[in-house]
Amino acid sequence: MAPQKIRHLTSVHSIGDPRIFHKQCKSLAALGYDVGLVACHDRAEVIDGVRIVPLARPDGRLDRMTRVARDMYRAAVRERADVYHLHDPELLWVGALLKLRGFHVIYDVHEDVPKQVMSKHWIPRWARPLVAKVVMLVEGVAAHIVDGIVAATPSIARKFPPARTVVVQNFPEASFRRLDDAGPRAERAGAFVYTGGLMEVQGVREMAQAFALLPEGMTGTVAGTFHPASLEKEIAELPGWRRVRFLGQVPRTAIVDAIDDARAGLVLNHPTLNYVDAYSTKMFEYMARGLPVVCSNFPLWAEIVGGAECGIAVDPRSPAAIADAIRKLNEDPALARRLGENGKRAIAERYNWEAQLRKLEALYRQVA
Repeated sequence: MAPQKIRHLTSVHSIGDPRIFHKQCKSLAALGYDVGLVACHDRAEVIDGVRIVPLARPDGRLDRMTRVARDMYRAAVRERADVYHLHDPELLWVGALLKLRGFHVIYDVHEDVPKQVMSKHWIPRWARPLVAKVVMLVEGVAAHIVDGIVAATPSIARKFPPARTVVVQNFPEASFRRLDDAGPRAERAGAFVYTGGLMEVQGVREMAQAFALLPEGMTGTVAGTFHPASLEKEIAELPGWRRVRFLGQVPRTAIVDAIDDARAGLVLNHPTLNYVDAYSTKMFEYMARGLPVVCSNFPLWAEIVGGAECGIAVDPRSPAAIADAIRKLNEDPALARRLGENGKRAIAERYNWEAQLRKLEALYRQVA
């Protein structure tokens, strides 16, 4: 039986989140489901067929985990949906209460949270192992309470019961891909682009140092938000940052424009526990737009770009290696075009959202 009314719940993510809104909610609404997103937002509205159910924004992390989560539960009950789809581990208690009332609940695991805890700057270093163990225990219990688990990667899925878990990866949706574009164009002005979070572990310092090593006049675009916010001033003072057109947090359309104006897409996370076995959404988005990738040389990522022949894998801690890869793609347009075409072909044949959506819809039918 197909559920008719689906409500996605998040207290952490914005209503424009690529995985939650652009991939899942919009796609399901286009299939004819009654889809709503309960999230922190300023007003009730309908966007691309998705009804936004707004909650007051939190006043800090503790308020988000308590007052906002309580309001989330109350709003969810009022919606009386066929399936509730949770996107944050801090909402698992909300899911448990919804289950007690007889509702169907799915937990979407975006990240390997115990591993992620180990690199959270706001958690004291001495406390991280204990917090990670508690999170692992909570998720393990929740896995036997909720009706289904959606895992963003195969490595995350292996931590949950196979019979209740489906892998739904963050591959680009058709609306993000431009199928009539052969690849990087000669008139692309930017030497590089980076989109996403700007953290130490995501290589922002090494990228800024690499930009300083590029030939004069070679500039690019960076879009995203610094975490913590104090890091922005420190990075902005590095010489290489003068080569950057910094957009900050911008809509998805502006992200696409920035990607289309570049000759190399950067994704240079450090080899932390949370990243080495994880797929990168931005990597696949670069590929979908026909942009060659410069990525960290983790075995998984090197296998993707090497197998598809769509980019260059480098040591993410080496500014010189990063700069050499950017320079190579900018100074050899034929190579850049070939790698870009290969990446787009890999997306069309293997790494696309439409196949993932079918798996998600099948889980909804099974649960309902």
